[in-house]
Amino acid sequence: GTPQKYDPTFKGPIYDRGCTDIVCCVLLVVAIVGYVVVGVVAWTHGDPRKVIHPTDSRGQFCGQQGTPNEYGPAPPHRGIPWIPPGIPSPATPSVCSPIQICVSKCPDQYMTYLTAHGNPAALEYYRNFCTPESKNSRKAPLEVLKDRECPAMLIPSIPLARRCLPAIQAKKGVIMVGNKTTYDDGRGHHRNVTELLEGAKKANVVLETRQLAMKIFEDYTVSWYWIIIGLVIAMVASLIFIVLLRFLAGIMVWVMIVMVILVLGYGIFHCYMEYAKLKGEAGSDVSLVDLGFQTDLRVYLHLRQTWLAFLIILCVLELVIVLLLIFLRKRILIAIALIKEASRAVGHVMSSLLFPLCTFFLLCLCIAYWASTAVFLSTSNEAVYKVFNESACPFSGQTCKPETFNTSNVTRLCPDAQCLFAFYGGETAYHKYLIVLQFFNVFMFFWLANFVIALGQVTLAGAFASYYWAFKKPDDMPAFPLFSAFGRALRYHTGSLAFGSLVLAIVQVIRVTLEYLDHRLKAAENKFAKFLLSCLKCCFWCLEKFIKFLNRNAYIMIAIYGTNFCTSARNAFFLLMRNIIRVAVLDKVTDFLFFLGKLLIVGSVGILAFFFFTQRIKLVQDTAPPLNYYWVPILTVIVGSYLIAHGFFSVYGMCVDTLFLCFLEDLERNDGSADKPYFMSQNLRKLLKKTNKGQPDA
Repeated sequence: GTPQKYDPTFKGPIYDRGCTDIVCCVLLVVAIVGYVVVGVVAWTHGDPRKVIHPTDSRGQFCGQQGTPNEYGPAPPHRGIPWIPPGIPSPATPSVCSPIQICVSKCPDQYMTYLTAHGNPAALEYYRNFCTPESKNSRKAPLEVLKDRECPAMLIPSIPLARRCLPAIQAKKGVIMVGNKTTYDDGRGHHRNVTELLEGAKKANVVLETRQLAMKIFEDYTVSWYWIIIGLVIAMVASLIFIVLLRFLAGIMVWVMIVMVILVLGYGIFHCYMEYAKLKGEAGSDVSLVDLGFQTDLRVYLHLRQTWLAFLIILCVLELVIVLLLIFLRKRILIAIALIKEASRAVGHVMSSLLFPLCTFFLLCLCIAYWASTAVFLSTSNEAVYKVFNESACPFSGQTCKPETFNTSNVTRLCPDAQCLFAFYGGETAYHKYLIVLQFFNVFMFFWLANFVIALGQVTLAGAFASYYWAFKKPDDMPAFPLFSAFGRALRYHTGSLAFGSLVLAIVQVIRVTLEYLDHRLKAAENKFAKFLLSCLKCCFWCLEKFIKFLNRNAYIMIAIYGTNFCTSARNAFFLLMRNIIRVAVLDKVTDFLFFLGKLLIVGSVGILAFFFFTQRIKLVQDTAPPLNYYWVPILTVIVGSYLIAHGFFSVYGMCVDTLFLCFLEDLERNDGSADKPYFMSQNLRKLLKKTNKGQPDA
């Protein structure tokens, strides 16, 4: 804590500490070990090829080396799954499950099985699109179709995303497939190709998306270095803005306040002029109550009472703002002084501006581990086969094994039954608890992500606190304040960071669960359940915001005093409550400056990028690259500029919050005497009319 007697060698309370919340530290280590075990188990059982590569109806991969369905020497026409586009009968819903067949290439002509059966050459071609069992089959044509070993007809198809889809094209507004508008469905009926259009709509969307992605990729290949230049300009502009805040913060705040007062004053004048102009006009004296509700809002503008109401509201706002300025002017000056002081602190700890990159890198690791584990867990199911049949069968829907199905009692009792791939699943203990492992994966992601963010916050808070609690700034600061703060956070306060991030992670997981339930209940008609769910979502959203606010200030107190999480959270909360007006003023002033800074940086860089990439700057008109979509690099520069500005201002915001809490602690714990000198800067002491008696000024 603060020393009882001033010592010139004392460097503030941030160096007096011990390990905190050790139980939570141990719990975090155990959870991470368990998370690693879950990842190893998932990677052992999972197979991401199930997400990327298509399969046939037996769950076997198409065109993958070492699998039964390996076809041809080279992609992309190797092992393409094809779904025969037969029209299932509604009377036999069991056959509605589509049969996917791995083929070496897609069919390129119209043909039916009945017409091909009488032509050996055509039949040989047709069997390329039948199941392997039909190769040596001696069954009659109708029996083959009944057993669904071959499709009833073929239609011209094209490969898309390693899948065969109808080759639909439009010629002069007419939908055609293979230059025909009708096709034989294999049952003696001619159908219009528009019946295939609905099934291919999503395929066309995929194709159009793919073409769009290729054009966007081309734009990036020719403009990437200009995008980087734009982002560098945004970074330099952010740095310059932070430096200028030391000199211009007060001017910007007061100019904005004066502008608000002038705008409200003009509003009052305009409302009065409109009110006076309507005097004596017919119908202008009708009251709002008598007029009632009107959908055309312009009607209200012809009433004197409307402008009178606007006039009164603006006058009240103007009066409130003027009174707030009169009574809060000193607190506004303190907020401006703290912002200027934060700019000086950032200047002495320049490495802090690059520290968000470390946090971003660790967050990317958390996201990558979570995503890969989720994919491996979701693909660690095994192929499950079930009995499908057209007639009544007691074994319908039961699991089966394709290897032994033909020799089982099922085929004897149900001759038309087939053992087909149903879905990926499993009946082992591991497969039964997959949903639990997925939940644990999501929970650990939130916990570790919040821990990384907390580590970044307490590191920055420790670095800026070392600046504030240095009596002689910057001489009494450590040589590497950021690295020193990072080391203290990991060595002493891993448990406290784990505690705070655990509480936040629990609330976030509950919110995700509520969102999932809300998604599942969208089709439900229970209005009470929807109302209750909406209330819970609102409550937990507010709780998450409050916990984030509390955690942020608790981490600052941990960085300053080294106390445990609960003590730090309690002390920070009551310290802020005792200075609630100062908190509100500082929060609004900093919010305004950050908004102004982001708007200025993103707007300026975005406008510059727009004029450059649209070749409207004559000096560099020939330098701009040719683009398919000029909005691609412009949006990239705008989004990147916002992220860069947000990263810089997040560091600056943490600096302001840290110095503010240090400032409040300094006021409450010290009195400027020789035993308890103030650590605040000379400008703040002058503003508060405080002095350090018998001590040299910092």
